[in-house]
Formats: sequence, structure tokens, C-alpha cells
Amino acid sequence: MSERFGYARCSLDKEDLTAQREILLSLDVPEDGIHVDHHGLTGTDRDRPGLAQALAAVRAGDTLVVPELDRLARSVPDARDIGDSLTARRGKLSLGGTLYDPADPMGKMSFGILATFAEFDVDLPRMRTREGVAVARAKSKLKGKQPKLTARRQADLVKQHQSGEHTIAGLAELFSVSRATVYRVIERHENAPALSKPGGQ
Repeated sequence: MSERFGYARCSLDKEDLTAQREILLSLDVPEDGIHVDHHGLTGTDRDRPGLAQALAAVRAGDTLVVPELDRLARSVPDARDIGDSLTARRGKLSLGGTLYDPADPMGKMSFGILATFAEFDVDLPRMRTREGVAVARAKSKLKGKQPKLTARRQADLVKQHQSGEHTIAGLAELFSVSRATVYRVIERHENAPALSKPGGQ
């Protein structure tokens, strides 16, 4: 006599697992036939004790029932591998009540599409995180390249220095920059061509 086993995975909280149990029970999976993996174990991890127990329980003619494909696997290769392993043992896979038939081209295509979406759902946040980090780094680099003093303030600093009224330390405090920056501005001005200096001919 064939049996039905269920698999549920909770990645976030108990409510999610409770909802999955109710779905499995409504699909004629007995309470003692439900295998679970609690939060902390993601669909990208194949080494899940609950999943291993569920797969081991399925014999020829039995059916493994999952509420949705993304509870079973979060990558296309894993999803196909699990489906193929069940088929090789003449077991069946039910996705929310719909039997997966690898011999049916349409069923096989639908299974592949669902697996792709499950994988995409994992990859998208990772991609956005990488993009966010890249943008933050780019902004940081651009910000670092901005001059500490505008051209007008540099000219004002040079003028103040030439007046002899301020020391280097005084200029640094006045313009809220380091003394090294004051020295660089003055040196840059002194090494600039005469035409670029104020009053140059």
C-alpha cells in the first residue's frame, strides 16, 4: 500500500511552519508522516535532517508532498536532483497537490520554471546587496576625490598667507583643514605658471 509523506521547512518563524502543516494535512498527509526542518536551515542547504528523513521514507509507489517547490529546494540543480532521485526509486513528488511527472514535457517545463523562480528569489536579494555595496564604495571613492577646498577658498587661503597675518596653524584652523593641506595649497600656488596666478600677465 502506497503512503504519503510530507516535508515542510520553516526559514523564518513558527507561523510559516504551522501554515505548511495545515496544507500538508489537507493534502492527505498524516501528521506522523510530516518531516520538518526548523528556522535556520535554508533551501539552498541540501544537508537538512528533515529533508533527508523525508526522502529516505519514500519507497516505490509512495508520494512526497511539499506545499511549494521552494520549500524543497532553492536551486535548479538541487530541485532536479531531488525529483530525479524520487523518480529513480519509483516515488512521486507532489507540489501543492500537483504531481510532478518527468515523462510529461509540459510538467517537466513547469517544474523547471518553478525551480528557476525559487533560485531567482534567493539570488535577487544577493544581487541587490552586491549592487548596494558597489554603489556605496563608488560614492565613497568619489567623495574622497573631492578637493577639501574649492578653487575660490584656495585662492583666499593663499591671499591670507601672503598677507603675513596668519601662521600655517592659524590658516589650518581658519579654513578647517590640516596643516598638510595648507602647505599643499601654498606649494601648488607657488609652482603654478605665472599666468594662472592672480595678477599674472
